[in-house]
Amino acid sequence: MAEPPKLRVLMVSDFFFPNFGGVENHIYYLSQCLLKLGHKVVVMTHAYGNRTGVRYMTGGLKVYYVPWRPFVMQTTFPIVYGTLPIVRTILRREKITVVHGHQAFSTLCHEALMHARTMGYKVVFTDHSLYGFSDVGSIHMNKVLQFSLADIDQAICVSHTSKENTVLRSGLPPAKVFMIPNAVDTAMFKPASLRPSTDIITIVVISRLVYRKGADLLVEVIPEVCRLYPNVRFVVGGDGPKHVRLEEMREKHSLQDRVEMLGAVPHSRVRSVLVTGHIFLNSSLTEAFCIAILEAASCGLLTVSTRVGGVPEVLPDDMVVLAEPDPDDMVRAIEKAISILPSINPEEMHNRMKKLYSWQDVAKRTEIVYDRALKCSNRNLLERLSRYIIFLLILINLNPTPSIFFVIDEYLIFCRFLSCGAWAGKLFCMVMILDYLFWRLLQLLQPDEDIEESPDIRLCHHRGIEVSDGLKEEDKVRNE
Repeated sequence: MAEPPKLRVLMVSDFFFPNFGGVENHIYYLSQCLLKLGHKVVVMTHAYGNRTGVRYMTGGLKVYYVPWRPFVMQTTFPIVYGTLPIVRTILRREKITVVHGHQAFSTLCHEALMHARTMGYKVVFTDHSLYGFSDVGSIHMNKVLQFSLADIDQAICVSHTSKENTVLRSGLPPAKVFMIPNAVDTAMFKPASLRPSTDIITIVVISRLVYRKGADLLVEVIPEVCRLYPNVRFVVGGDGPKHVRLEEMREKHSLQDRVEMLGAVPHSRVRSVLVTGHIFLNSSLTEAFCIAILEAASCGLLTVSTRVGGVPEVLPDDMVVLAEPDPDDMVRAIEKAISILPSINPEEMHNRMKKLYSWQDVAKRTEIVYDRALKCSNRNLLERLSRYIIFLLILINLNPTPSIFFVIDEYLIFCRFLSCGAWAGKLFCMVMILDYLFWRLLQLLQPDEDIEESPDIRLCHHRGIEVSDGLKEEDKVRNE
């Protein structure tokens, strides 16, 4: 009989495999390390193509691909209360203790956090991106973030810059926000056994070809570097709406033999592309952390990057050359990188990355955040609302007898909802009240006791299945 898991964590995000990106990698590697630490981890995401239902991944990681299709940019259409029945079922079925949402742009994440708090579960949120304050999209996103994070237990950011940005956007107390960086799988990303010749210097770019990732900067930087250095070639991996602009640049400057366009690169092939180069170029206009830089450094590549967001925090100064997001400054940074390239030792760089970044360390630090969340007060929405009302009565002297300190925490949370705006604050309070009523209705229609609990399954050395709660050993896991 297997030992019961220490914690039961539900990871929720619109972004997960088979989609590829920094958030997807973070959730996967963090989940795998938490499984090794003895916790139970379940992932909830939306359907990808014909991938729906329950799937099991490496190490027994259970994934719920709920039957909703992405609406825009791999996020689902916000249906607010429509997700409550399935979120409630998963929480009860898997006996979840902590709900961990990822990425501010994920509607599924925000809805799951709201429903979890309504039902009294502990919730943690990780922000992986930076957002502005002035453009229309950021203003609306920040308003949603204020509402979604008004009643969470703890939050995590991937860099100090990201933490400052999240605190300013959401109004969260800084003491509730932890900084835990991303990491890299150094066993997967390691230098080539034979370093490429420096007779031809290869600069590698692997990124989504979109405006935010600085694809327009590449259009101006690449021709100038090729003009200055006849022995430099570029390898560009990635796809996106700016792919056409890069193709036009290549045609205009007759660089077909010096700029290789690979298109979309599966994550399993990223290392094989990186080890063909000497320099990794990151041209992002905004970045909270950038895992791609870690992967390149782990493969022994010298990095040239724009000085934006949390990028300056990622690598030591002797492993990266930073530049302003300006074509001329980036060209100068590439010139400097080429000049110091002979002093770079890929193996030494790889060994340093092993000590600097580890997913095991990220998992242990995340455990501390979960423990802090579990120590927070545990009251459902009705209990909190009743205390809000008591506090309001105190303020208008209708019931002066209760102590003000008795309800101060709940009042602060109530004020955080109301502070979202003159009309938005009241609207958000109504949304939470309706969510609570809908949850109670579901409990009447289907009591918690009628939801079948899922047995715990743990894979052992890829040879068999160790199970608990009476599941027979011959019951096999449905692998991908």
